Amino acid sequence: MFWSAALGADSPTTPPPSSLDEAQRTANDAAGWVEENWSIWLSNGLRIILIIVIAVAMRHLIRRAITKLIARMNRSAEAVDGTALGSLLVNAERRRQRSEAIGSVLRSVASFLIMGTAALTVLSVLKINLAPLLASAGVAGVAIGFGARNLVTDFLSGVFMILEDQYGVGDEVDAGVATGTVIEVGLRVTKLRGGNGEIWYVRNGEVKRIGNLSQGWATAGVDVQVRATENLDRVRSVVIAAGEEMAKAEPWNERLWEPVEVLGLDAVYLNSMVVRVSAKTMPGKALGVERELRWRIKQALDEAGIRIVGTAPWEAEDEAGSDPSAAVAAPSVLANPTSPQSLATAPIPAPLTPGTGAPLGK
Repeated sequence: MFWSAALGADSPTTPPPSSLDEAQRTANDAAGWVEENWSIWLSNGLRIILIIVIAVAMRHLIRRAITKLIARMNRSAEAVDGTALGSLLVNAERRRQRSEAIGSVLRSVASFLIMGTAALTVLSVLKINLAPLLASAGVAGVAIGFGARNLVTDFLSGVFMILEDQYGVGDEVDAGVATGTVIEVGLRVTKLRGGNGEIWYVRNGEVKRIGNLSQGWATAGVDVQVRATENLDRVRSVVIAAGEEMAKAEPWNERLWEPVEVLGLDAVYLNSMVVRVSAKTMPGKALGVERELRWRIKQALDEAGIRIVGTAPWEAEDEAGSDPSAAVAAPSVLANPTSPQSLATAPIPAPLTPGTGAPLGK
């Protein structure tokens, strides 16, 4: 018996038959699982590829359509630029920058929506629970919004300013924090050139109110100060004639949108009166029209013999002649011969010749 036990100990160990059967069963189960699910994997893979292809193609088509629309808008603006119709519309550069900004926003929004939707669809195909992901994205969005609220405010303000066409390139605007000519409109910053040539960078979120001096039409106002003795009807006729002559000349015939109008007396002083003249002009051209109108009114009044006086108190001309008392000398003590001053200035008599009593030398 001992010998049998020793022989059993020295013989090689063989795995029990149950382990081979279990491995074979496991392999069969894996092969069966793969065979059962390969069709699902293939269909999911094809669905994912199809979703990505459709998203990329749709994004390309939409961005291309937006680009073509923006290019067509720019061509239509350039076609009317420099014409009488173009003066009533925004200029080509303003239209170009506005359309480019709108196109950039539309392309970004389209790309975000299409690719975001495609990503969520792919995750849903992969049987991934989107609830925790969306919750995390919401929390991250809130945190980023609080951290970059100024940037978000600037961006949203710029989008609405461009969409509403509150101002554009070439407009004279008063933004509160700065005043000048708009040279560039962006989604975050607007550039203004001031009267002295300086460039102001104004964040769109800081603009609380906008005064556009170049939108619609402008008013040119001129004050004509004449003597109080002038005939008002004659002054009115001369001013209106000068305005009509100006409206027929180039380029003022396009910049003047309505005839020059004499509104009436704006102020009456002791020796002068102010006549108010107004004209409706092309937006942004009011200052030039005012200068030219003053020039022509001054020339017309000079030819008509009507004198323009300044803002300082006017001194009346000497029509009654000089004052007669101006030639009278001031009283003097020398006019009285008995005064001490007259006696002191009396001539000294010549010495007499002794014995004769005659003046010396005679």
